[in-house]
Amino acid sequence: MSGGQTKNAALTTALAFHYQVLIGLDKCFSLEEGQSVWFEKDGDVSLVSSDALASTQTEVKDYANRLTDHHENLWKTLKNWLASEFDHSQYGALVLHTTQAFGATTQLKDWNTQTADQRLTVLQAIFAERTDEQLNAEKPSDIIRLQKAVMTFDEALIKSVLGKVTLFTEADNAQELEKQILAKPVGIPKNNLNSYLHGLVGFVYAQATQQSWNISKEIFVAKCEELTALLCKKEFTFPVFLGYEASELEVELYQDRPFVQKIAEIEHHEMIPDAVGNWLELQNSLLEQLDEYPLYKDKTVNYQNQLVKKYKLAHSSAQLEAIDAIKSSKLLYNKIMQE
Repeated sequence: MSGGQTKNAALTTALAFHYQVLIGLDKCFSLEEGQSVWFEKDGDVSLVSSDALASTQTEVKDYANRLTDHHENLWKTLKNWLASEFDHSQYGALVLHTTQAFGATTQLKDWNTQTADQRLTVLQAIFAERTDEQLNAEKPSDIIRLQKAVMTFDEALIKSVLGKVTLFTEADNAQELEKQILAKPVGIPKNNLNSYLHGLVGFVYAQATQQSWNISKEIFVAKCEELTALLCKKEFTFPVFLGYEASELEVELYQDRPFVQKIAEIEHHEMIPDAVGNWLELQNSLLEQLDEYPLYKDKTVNYQNQLVKKYKLAHSSAQLEAIDAIKSSKLLYNKIMQE
């Protein structure tokens, strides 16, 4: 697991299993009607369809070191697929899904474009590199035991299995896979995406029973809809403004602003701290990178334009009724602010 970056065996196993769950979760998004994803059925992750040709069994490996000719991940996986307890006829494809890249000198690089006969020839060439001393040792290494087991299976069976095998190398690691999954939902704010992912991962684990562990398209879609309804952005509302009152220093700092000068012109000085405070609160909210920032900015401009139109009409009416310009201006200001 990840090149043995941790010495804690339990943690390593847990992280490897979590990666397997993420692979299964990602496959759930591509399910078609009647299909389902199974965990630990015939291996790590299986996509099961009524049509065997559309079914896929995947072995998942999260390793940092290279996939070489004699790497255990390849030979152990082949041995499992050749075993009598595994019925390969149920699957149209067998996938070794690994984060590993091919080794620089491996004979496996052209595997996915080769026929079953060509793949068998490659395995035979790799196995031929073993010396008689290695093969006949009293305690051969684990990899040699695996290779000997694979090469002793019936040739017809080997070809049948090899014809279905795909080597999916340099797969995304867990972090990249999570990003990929988080790119799928539409309409969920950025701050809620982790909750969406955690909700789906928890849902996947919750489907495991003593008998089986599988997820159908129907229940997966229902869960996605439930989480989307819960976490999506509801009707747009402006952020809450608390009515910040500017300090003397802030009033002095912004005294040249046109709106401050206009209030000063009508001798409504006591209102300036509130006005500056309101303006600062709005500017700060516009600078925040809110989830709905583009929408908020547009709606703020539209709201501003509506207020200006409303003010122009009220200003025109106030002019017609004005006797004392200063007093009427103060009354107009108070009325607009109250509204």
